[in-house]
Amino acid sequence: MKKQLVAVLAAFCLTTAIATPIKSYASTSTTDSSGEVVNEKLGDPIVVYGGSLSDSEKASVKSSLGVSGNSGIKEITITGVDIAKYIENGNASARLYSSAKITPKNEGSGLVINIVTPENITEVTSDMYSNAMLTAGIEDATVEVAAPKKVTGHSALAGIYKAYEVTTGKKLDPERTDVANQELSVATDIAQNSNVDDKKVGELLTEIKKQIAEQKPATKEDVAKIVDEQLKKLEISLSDKDRQLLIDLMNKISNLDINFGKWSSQLNDLSGNIKDKLSKINDDIKNDTGFWASVKNFFKKIIDGISGLFG
Repeated sequence: MKKQLVAVLAAFCLTTAIATPIKSYASTSTTDSSGEVVNEKLGDPIVVYGGSLSDSEKASVKSSLGVSGNSGIKEITITGVDIAKYIENGNASARLYSSAKITPKNEGSGLVINIVTPENITEVTSDMYSNAMLTAGIEDATVEVAAPKKVTGHSALAGIYKAYEVTTGKKLDPERTDVANQELSVATDIAQNSNVDDKKVGELLTEIKKQIAEQKPATKEDVAKIVDEQLKKLEISLSDKDRQLLIDLMNKISNLDINFGKWSSQLNDLSGNIKDKLSKINDDIKNDTGFWASVKNFFKKIIDGISGLFG
């Protein structure tokens, strides 16, 4: 009976932990204080703060992002005006708390996303940010996201756009950023409305986009076929409404002015990162190691203690 109870509690914890995903690709530090060499060709990192942060909240975000007085990092603030600029139908009076640090990397380096306060970014995962940024045209950068309180994380994307343009001097295509914003909304809607694990949503978006890049669908019907194939492959069931939202989104993506040959390679890298993370979780569960072993041992100690009380 005791072993059965341990298994049930471990399974419960497993379910809870999977619903709260690990939200980073890699932990990185890009400040001078960390000892990292300054890239004189690409310049210093830049931090963009949410315009609604109080002084104490801003200090908390600075600490999370590793920003100190002598770090050499450029600091800017995103406001409601920027939201209206970078997000179609964006609310210029929106409250903005999520912030980001972006460090440009050499061409071909790819994207590395690290949500350094995962407990406070409640809806958007690192995979969702990566997918949206690729759609927007941001290709080679390390991005760290932080918030001092629980927020959805959507406004950080607009901050990343602004920081990217300021840092690189490049202008992002408004059509692509609009679609990227829609992608982020569709991704979080699917995760919430259709009860799909958000890591699975990230994998779904990536795999559909990979097929679009490879097959170059000519019609919306062709896009719908790709969407349905990937839903079946990943064993994801969506409502008719969410399925149509996904098809409409992917049809817009297929019509963007994108170098799909180059995009396919970037998506392959992203797909590999997602699958590596999912595989690591599955291996830990299967082998009873890592985080999952500590979870099981924790609950076993509790049960043993309770059992001891009753003889």
